[in-house]
Amino acid sequence: PVHTPRLNDFARESLVLTSAMSNCPLSSPHRGSLLTGMYPNKSGIPLNCNSNRPISSLRKDVDCVSDVFSNAGYDCAYFGKLHADFPTPNDPQRPGKYVEDRIPAWDAYTPKDRRHGFNYWYAYGTFDEHKNPHYWDTDGKRHDPREWSPLHESGKVISYLKNEGNVRDPKKPFFIMVGMNPPHSPYRSLDDCMEEDFNLYKDQPIDSLLIRPNADRQREKAESARYYFASVSGVDRAFGQILDCLKELKLDKNTIVVFTSDHGETMCSQFTDDPKNSPYAESINVPFLVRYPQHIRPRVDNLLLSSPDIMPTLLGLCNLDKDIPANVQGSNYAPIFYEDSVQTVARPTGALYIQNMDGDKDKDGNVISYFPRSRGIKTQQYTLALYIDRENKLTKTLLFDDVKDPYQLQNLSPEEHPGIVKELYQELAKQLKEIDDPWYQQKILSDILPY
Repeated sequence: PVHTPRLNDFARESLVLTSAMSNCPLSSPHRGSLLTGMYPNKSGIPLNCNSNRPISSLRKDVDCVSDVFSNAGYDCAYFGKLHADFPTPNDPQRPGKYVEDRIPAWDAYTPKDRRHGFNYWYAYGTFDEHKNPHYWDTDGKRHDPREWSPLHESGKVISYLKNEGNVRDPKKPFFIMVGMNPPHSPYRSLDDCMEEDFNLYKDQPIDSLLIRPNADRQREKAESARYYFASVSGVDRAFGQILDCLKELKLDKNTIVVFTSDHGETMCSQFTDDPKNSPYAESINVPFLVRYPQHIRPRVDNLLLSSPDIMPTLLGLCNLDKDIPANVQGSNYAPIFYEDSVQTVARPTGALYIQNMDGDKDKDGNVISYFPRSRGIKTQQYTLALYIDRENKLTKTLLFDDVKDPYQLQNLSPEEHPGIVKELYQELAKQLKEIDDPWYQQKILSDILPY
């Protein structure tokens, strides 16, 4: 029950994927897959990036989606949250210091040599004061606009599109990524959202907002729903401003526009306060809407799109499929988007679920390896997730029939569904082997997974 008039209108003009999956539903690992077309074991980002995790940082030695677009003659611009770099003491304004004083540092400044083809830059690492954001521009100058971040970012995107200040080459096509932080936490007060958006929800009873049958309305977090929905409505408005600018400049018919997210938010569902990093639908299933007038027919499709598929598919949509790097692990589904009957591409039969945690640490407390705690598979009908302890022994299994039980209220017993489980184990093992995952490398649970 959330107010998103601009997204609703956009969806009616778009291909809407109902089964797009964030395979590792956390900020940094998803972004690693989005940028590189690789899974977390290859992208360089198996864990959320902070200064205690030197092993988790976007690889310098691979071509990201922006590198490919840049090499193909595009003007490339990045706005907003990146959260893909290992923070180092490289604050342009305070040489030799991190950009924030807390330890571990989470926020980061991305120098020019780590921007992967983005020639226009207005971004930060990660920072969660939504009405007090900050950004570093192309030249490393810091900006503190004191404005709600999505609205500030939409204004900067509009300025870029209008080429105010001659910031882009108008003869080139453009590739823009905008990483809006809300509706990320915190969502506790009017410090986190716009009052006009909060007013849409402030008088609504909680049971009219948390309407999923698996939601626990008694949780302390329940009150956050109003601020969370307000944040979503604010993002909707900011996104709409960008769409309006494209139309005003007569660029809307010849611009591919994608709206998606890095992960979901359980928001009191599944009886957990963890908003993400789980195989539950509320966490792993993300929006994916793509509009390209006269080229992509507006419709709904249940394609099981995975995070690493986005990069090659975007390149395929722009006829750059021959430039997709050889080390990309995702698939180019542009032919399905275009309904190209000549060029057949097989639909995926499942999407992986990946959960990693800190592994070993050195004497200084820095994480030097990661522990692959859970792996799972999402098919059109089922969700399976297997959890292990640090001795690689199975500790927990989640199994849901998402068709009969869409809110995942009943965890099925593997012993009572041997045929289903056998097929899911085969699919999981096949995909883990294909991406050379640590579970395959170490033959974890090889007694049940037929690698």
